[in-house]
Amino acid sequence: MLYWGIGNPSPSRNGDVRLGDNLYTDSVVALDPDSGELRWYFQFTPHDQWDWDAAQVPVLADVEIDGRPRKVMFWANRNGFYYVLDRVTGEFLFGKAFVDQTWAEGLNENGRPLVNRASYPTAEGSLVRPGVQGGTNWYAPSYNPNTGSYYVSVWEYASIYYKRKANYTEGHLFIGGFSKEAPGADRYGAVRSLDARTGERKWEFKMSNVTQSGLLSTAGGIVFGGNRDHQFFALDAYTGKLLWQLNLGGRVIASPITYLVKSKQHVSVAAGHSLYTFVLPE
Repeated sequence: MLYWGIGNPSPSRNGDVRLGDNLYTDSVVALDPDSGELRWYFQFTPHDQWDWDAAQVPVLADVEIDGRPRKVMFWANRNGFYYVLDRVTGEFLFGKAFVDQTWAEGLNENGRPLVNRASYPTAEGSLVRPGVQGGTNWYAPSYNPNTGSYYVSVWEYASIYYKRKANYTEGHLFIGGFSKEAPGADRYGAVRSLDARTGERKWEFKMSNVTQSGLLSTAGGIVFGGNRDHQFFALDAYTGKLLWQLNLGGRVIASPITYLVKSKQHVSVAAGHSLYTFVLPE
């Protein structure tokens, strides 16, 4: 099976000219890689008017849910909700907000959002959480079966969404409005540990700036990550306690990787225009 996340519809802030769900936008589709046949799909944000594409990284795992083994997909979506799906059938198993959000009253039994229509973009502007970057974005999360945790880089902030007349001109952006960060809104980035099966928050490592770093968790109980304040750090995977950090002199917006060279464990990460490699002590 091939799983693929789909982008958002246009115009992104004006849904008047594209009524309905706008299938298959903001969805994950499961395809037969040999034939291209669609096996199933799940749409996270029907009729998206906030630019919340499904470009995030899915995590595939085999876990026990409600006393039975399931082949699942974990997905923290840009719209602020964390989803657990059956990756064989596409069945919605569970969903829960993992950041502050105001655009939906919740999810129904099929995972469809109960949209708060007051959050739709207007000419005067609508204040919405999460903001246009979403609760998270393309930065890779990490699942650790030893801790049962799903680690994700998150943004907490709000945007004001404005709707404008949507005129389509071939070869040009087709947006239908704009958004800007809400003044005075509490804004920060964090690494959050969620119970992978329930979405409950276990801990949070809060940062002064937002982050675009992917995360790496190891069998040794460490979570590596970074932020736009140039910091590369290691956290205790069970508690979120800061164990080590180093200023690399450039924004860390990549995902760390780990590998063995001559039986020694290395960790590498890109920061700014440089690649840094560390050898872990034995």
